[in-house]
Parts: sequence; structure tokens; C-alpha cells
Amino acid sequence: MPSIIVLDSLSRDGLALLEAARAHGITHEVATGLSGEALREALARHDGAICRSGVKITAASLAGNQRLKAIVRAGVGTDNIDKDAATRQGIVVMNTPAGNTVSTAEHTFALLLALSRNIAAADASLRARRWDRNAFMGAQVAGKVLGVVGLGRIGQAVASRARAFEMRVLGFDPFLSVERAAELGIELVPSVREMLPHVDYLTVHTPLTDETRHLVGMPELEILKPGVRLVNCARGGIYDEKALLEGLQRGVIGGVALDVFEKEPCTESPLFEHPRVLVTPHLGASTEEAQSQVAVEGVGLLVDFLSTGAIRHSVNSSPIDPATLEGVRGFLDLAWRLGLLLSQLDDAPPKSCSIAYRGEIASRNTKLVTAAFAAGLLESASDEVNIVNAEVLLQERGIDLVEQSRTDPGAFSSVVAVDLVAEGRVHRAAGTLFGHAMPRLVQLEGHRLEAYLDGVLLVFTHQDVPGIIGRVGTALGGMGVNIAQMTVGRSAPGGDAIGVLNLDQSPSPEAVAAVASVPGIRSVKVVRMPAAGQLPNWLAVSTAAGRLPRG
Repeated sequence: MPSIIVLDSLSRDGLALLEAARAHGITHEVATGLSGEALREALARHDGAICRSGVKITAASLAGNQRLKAIVRAGVGTDNIDKDAATRQGIVVMNTPAGNTVSTAEHTFALLLALSRNIAAADASLRARRWDRNAFMGAQVAGKVLGVVGLGRIGQAVASRARAFEMRVLGFDPFLSVERAAELGIELVPSVREMLPHVDYLTVHTPLTDETRHLVGMPELEILKPGVRLVNCARGGIYDEKALLEGLQRGVIGGVALDVFEKEPCTESPLFEHPRVLVTPHLGASTEEAQSQVAVEGVGLLVDFLSTGAIRHSVNSSPIDPATLEGVRGFLDLAWRLGLLLSQLDDAPPKSCSIAYRGEIASRNTKLVTAAFAAGLLESASDEVNIVNAEVLLQERGIDLVEQSRTDPGAFSSVVAVDLVAEGRVHRAAGTLFGHAMPRLVQLEGHRLEAYLDGVLLVFTHQDVPGIIGRVGTALGGMGVNIAQMTVGRSAPGGDAIGVLNLDQSPSPEAVAAVASVPGIRSVKVVRMPAAGQLPNWLAVSTAAGRLPRG
């Protein structure tokens, strides 16, 4: 008989659904506040677990677990779950991505307004029996510029509310098309740094990744618009808290409102002592409506999974049956890597992309392969993208995706070719499999070549003239960068050409500049790919478990 453990408090509606599940043979236990060995032992006794953000499910929590099949996070963020450890053990991790959207967007705007009108400080002053009207002069938001970093569900909801308050909205999201942004009334900017000097308010709605950590830090204090107000209801660590305090003390930052912190729970911080700081204890999703919605959705996900094996909103796996998986596993890896490659070739957001299958692969389940490409393309935009949700996330950002197939063979028995359009430029990459599991790049930007799709790549376009490859090698060698593999493709002798180098280490900015300065070089890009054999979580869990669900 399957059983579920509830690790954090759930709404009554969610608990009522769990009670109703008893009629279908599913039992549950509520055990909140667990950690350490007690948590490990509890997880080992159940088939499914549901939590919010309170409990920390670490690798140690899952060590030796032979029973647990799925963990559901009643909410969006899964930072409190070690997804890599869960993946290695074939445990599916799911979340409820839509339930918190409105509540988090509303809390963001509540903080923005309260910061503008000094609500908390004025309330405290009056409660202290002081009538200090002149001490709390505020600022209206109408006519001001709001910068929104991250334009997924929540970012778009915040932008919509800002427009209702007659604010001008600037946005940055590398995967939101210009056309979709225009529909939403958002002016896209090419980078966060280009946004910062122009915004009166800044709010962030992205995952915490290596790219977004300390998005606003000490260097950004030099370019922020004086008096800017910053809001964070997303993830602690996107703003550098030390830099926030420095900016407040220097008068660069006019106010800060934080719902999330670098370390939580956070009950002590120098920021708490500053009069222009407004803080709340991670309340973005803390409304009765949101908690009811995520609990009901989360329980439904877990009950469906344990009853039928259905997987929805997984952040580390996909519902691929073993037979289908065996037929396309290598192509899923190939398409994912092609998506990762194309996402790094152009800094402009994609407008559209098409994927074409030729040869034997065209007779298989190419929908899964297309989804794998989309997951690779969007991987840097979200830490929770996978083969299940990738195409939906593309649609949300206004990126068109078209699929074509033809079964007649070309130069290879199977080829996957992708075109990506960004600001009028078209990038093309095509790949195939050597053997059953060795992805290879066989065409790039219209040039035939053969390159590995793993590790650090240096992609450069150049004029096909004698000696240029040697000078590139000399430039890298002079900077201590070793070339592991080299391939060159050209259209015609003396014409345009492209080179792809597999490097043993990431080149320094100076090394890249040295290559760019070689006469005849037109462009240079560093592309960072996963190691050979390294699979995305959503594919690795399928491989590790052998079948989904594991039981």
C-alpha cells in the first residue's frame, strides 16, 4: 500500500485530499520539523513525500533510500531539495509552478508601494505616538521606470501590474522575443547592466544560478541610477546583501525591500537596522489562496503518480516509457546539446527556431527530441526546465518552434538540423550520432565540419587565407591554452570559413582577445558544453531508474 509523508504544514484543502486518497489505498503521515537522521529514517518509510520550503532534503537525507519514488514541492522553487542526489537514485522531483504566480507578483508590488510611501516606518512612528508627516515624504510610482529581470510567469504578472500603475517597464530576459515583449508592453534591453542606469525601481524574478548570483553587487553600484529602489521576492543571493548596505550608506540606493535572503531563516542582518530597508520573512507565496492551490495541486501530482505513474511538472525527469526512451535516448542528448550550443552563439533573444529531421530518426518519436532541443535552448533561463515544460516555456516567451521531417537519408543515416532566428540573423547547427551515444556536430552556420559537442569550444569565423589556423593556435598557445581537437569548415577556397576548437581549459578574456586580433578573424565565441556522457537531470533519472516510476 503506497504511503506519503507530509514534511511541512499544508493547507486544510491539501490534507483533505490526502484523507480522500485513503479510499484508493494511499495512506499518509504528517511529520513536520524533521532533520538529520530522523528525516532520513522517515523518508525511507514512504513512497512519496510532499514539502514546502521548510525542510531541507539533502543527499544525506536520501542516503540508502530504496523505497522513495517521488518528492513534490508545494510551490515553485526546489532549492531545498538535492535534485542531483534524487536523480542518482531515480527519485522524481515535481513542483507546482503556477500556484504562487499571482500571490508572489502581488507581494512584489506591495513591497514596491510600501517602499515608495514609507509605510512600515510611518506605521511604527505613529504607533510610537509621533505625528511626523514631514519625515515620511514618499514618491509616486506613476511615470517611473521599473526594471524587471526575468520575464517568466511571475515577471510578466509584475509587469502587467506595473503598467496598470502607469509605470514604464524595461525588461531583460534572454529568451523573450521582441514581439512578445511588445504585446506585454515591455521594452526589452540587451543586458542587465544596460538597464541599471535607467530604472527607478528594480525587481528580479529569476532562479539563483551562477549567472544570477550577485546580479547587483559592488561593481553595479557605480552604474545604478542614484536613488533606485530594489525589490527581491525571488531568491536570496541575486542581490549581494553587503553591496546593498554599501549602496544605502553611500546614498546610491534609495531603498531596499527583501522577502528573501542569502541565508534563511534570517533573523539578524545589518540591513535590518537601516531606515530605508523593508523586510518580510519569505511571504511571497503566503496567502491562503496560494497555499491552498499549491497544496491541492501538489497532493494531486503525488497521488496521480503513485496511482498511475503519471508525471507532470517534473524538474528532474520526464515521462518516457522504456521502449520509447531506448529508441531516442542518444538523439535526446544530441538535440539537448544543439540547443545549448545555439543558445550561446547569439546574445540577442531568439525569435523563432525550426528543427528538421532527416533519415531514420524521422520515423521515431521526434516530439521528444524537439522537446529536448527546447530544454537545451532554455537551460540558462531556468534551473527547472526539462523535456516536459520546455516547449511551454518557449511559448510563454513568444518563441515560435516548427518541426519538419523527411525519411530519405542524406549524407548520414540520421541528421538533426536546427535553425534559430535572432534579430534577423539565422544560426544553423546540425548534428548526428556516431554509434548509439556519441553526438557530433556536422554542420555549423552553413559549413560542413565534424566536431565534438562536449567541453569548452572556441567557435570563430574567419576568411579562408593561408596561415590563419596556425596563427590562432599560436595565439592560444602563447596564453597557455591547449587545443584538444580542431575542425574547420569552409564554403569555397578563399571565402568564408568557420573553425571549432575543443579546448582543454576555458580561455581567459585575454586569450579570446588574442584570437580576435588575428588578421582575418571576424568573430570569436566561447561555448561551454557539458562533459561527454553527462546527461541532463531529466534524462539521467530515466536512465538511472530504467523505468518511471521506480517501484
